[in-house]
Amino acid sequence: MKLILLLLPALFPLCQATKSELIPPVILVPGDGGSQIEARLDKPSIIHYLCTRKTDAWFDLWLNIELLVPLVIDCWVDNMRLVYNNVTRRTSNAPGVDTRVPGFGNTTTVEWLDPSMNRYTGYFKDMANTMVATLGYERGHSLRGAPFDFRRAPNEQEEYFVRLKWLVEDTYHRCNNQRVVLALHSMGGPMTWYFLKKQTQAWKDQYIEAVVGFAGAWGGSIKAVKVYAAGDNLGIYLLNALKVRAEQRSAASLAFLLPSRDLWGPEDVLIQTPTKNYTVNNFKDLFESLKLPDAYNMYLDTRDLLKGAPPPGVPIYCLYGVGIPTVEKLTYAAGKFPDSPNLLYGEGDGTVNLKSAQVCEGWSGKQKQPVHTKVFNKMEHMEILRTPETIQYFVDILKNITEKRKKLLEKRMQKREEERGDRGNVGIENIDPGCGRLAASVPRCLPCLVHSSPLSASLHVLLGGSFLHCVKSLKNYLPFGLTATGPMAVP
Repeated sequence: MKLILLLLPALFPLCQATKSELIPPVILVPGDGGSQIEARLDKPSIIHYLCTRKTDAWFDLWLNIELLVPLVIDCWVDNMRLVYNNVTRRTSNAPGVDTRVPGFGNTTTVEWLDPSMNRYTGYFKDMANTMVATLGYERGHSLRGAPFDFRRAPNEQEEYFVRLKWLVEDTYHRCNNQRVVLALHSMGGPMTWYFLKKQTQAWKDQYIEAVVGFAGAWGGSIKAVKVYAAGDNLGIYLLNALKVRAEQRSAASLAFLLPSRDLWGPEDVLIQTPTKNYTVNNFKDLFESLKLPDAYNMYLDTRDLLKGAPPPGVPIYCLYGVGIPTVEKLTYAAGKFPDSPNLLYGEGDGTVNLKSAQVCEGWSGKQKQPVHTKVFNKMEHMEILRTPETIQYFVDILKNITEKRKKLLEKRMQKREEERGDRGNVGIENIDPGCGRLAASVPRCLPCLVHSSPLSASLHVLLGGSFLHCVKSLKNYLPFGLTATGPMAVP
């Protein structure tokens, strides 16, 4: 009996460990600008004396607020820009610049865009904090991140997609063979769509529980047109958009995010000047006017990546905001093109136009998996990740998935018990968080322990149970995601 009492502290964590077994693991897929980037320099030359030519260590390139101040920002643009090769049709870093994306598999680098955790640079952090606090998620285990080099489009992300597939499978196995929820934002939408297009339906059925899209830019955005023309100040009021325009224009992902020809037609004027109008049908003329031949080649490389793509083939939750003025058209007075447009606004979330955000709704009825839509009024593109209303909606999605799986397991367990004629075990209580309350009832906790680990089975024997019954129970429930390893693993 003394031995049993000594072992009780060890039993409690085994039961507690089951608390989140039924909660689906989540991988966060960021959007454009949503991943940190580090750099190391050994440049042949610099653009002015304030710039660093060589660094021995990696430093924070994106996001680093200190690099966006006047004069120094010129160095940042030169380090951040990409160079396009029209023979290989791929981009590379500027000469002498090496970059990497840190934190793959963890969440820190997608929770915060600035490693210093400046309060203005929080990204997925409010959502992650809520998931950890209310549902028991564990960072790096049941809650993971999949950052990527957002400067590049899907056609240059082969290595990333291999790593993402590995991350999904690894997370699935780490979490007791629980299917994974992909929670994405903005450009993460079409990136994930492209990724899923490359996977077999059998793989998706096995590993993906659902895709939850926050403000997905499924069909591009007219804001990308505006960035090519006049740049974007990154939401920093004092930053001159024209200062960062060269870097933005060099990114293949910007071409990928141009308005889709499936949504905008020749009648939809995107840019109006006194002498010429530009639509999706004459982007070549637009890029010639902007003197950006490489940008046009990048557009040709990316415009059909999702053309004719089938629906993702997984359950979809399509969440987006409306009621925020969103760029719909650029007009120019004589002599003002391209730097100084007048902006006309339409419906959307401030970044993604409504018709692009609604693409995921169109998958309803075109795939056998359900498509759920939730529209949030007066919800801005970035705020959708921070607002209590949207975070709670996501938490409710995860709770509903958990409850459905719990009922399914209960039904399967009952059927298995009926088939085997063994009704000596408790049903879903075996893995219910409530069994963690060991102090209240040791016998109530024992069924949970039996199905938690081989060690639990041996302890059950010490407490008077049948060893054969323990081994049999372990074997019975292994198909439902509970694993046993080591010398007592059940074959």
